[in-house]
Amino acid sequence: MSFAQRYAITDVCILVKDTKRSIDFYVGRLGFELNRQAEGFAEFNGAGLTLACWEIDHISSHTGISNAKADGPHKVCVAVRLPTPEEIDEAFADLSGKGVVMYGPPEDYVWNARGFYFSGPDDELWEVYAWKDGGSAGNF
Repeated sequence: MSFAQRYAITDVCILVKDTKRSIDFYVGRLGFELNRQAEGFAEFNGAGLTLACWEIDHISSHTGISNAKADGPHKVCVAVRLPTPEEIDEAFADLSGKGVVMYGPPEDYVWNARGFYFSGPDDELWEVYAWKDGGSAGNF
């Protein structure tokens, strides 16, 4: 079964310059509920999926993804949450074997997740991740 048929898109992350401004907009104007907040990051509950806002400079400093595109492409990050960290390596091997160019190999990140990143043909950013034991970290 292919990656897209096996795993659902679970999160959409908008890459932003200012999370406070985004929180004000998404909570105050659109009615999302703030689920979690950390430095440079906010996560909201909405109907059907998780919406997140991540400051482009913050994601860049933690993952190595370039922030040079903050004014052009790279405005959205589509995320796919896998059930276990072990499946991250499987998905990475599968997609790499199909010619998907990755930013780097799977890593364990400070927010208690294991994952990897790649871009689609129009420079849209994709994150594939799984929570490690204990779930998401409160601050990172």
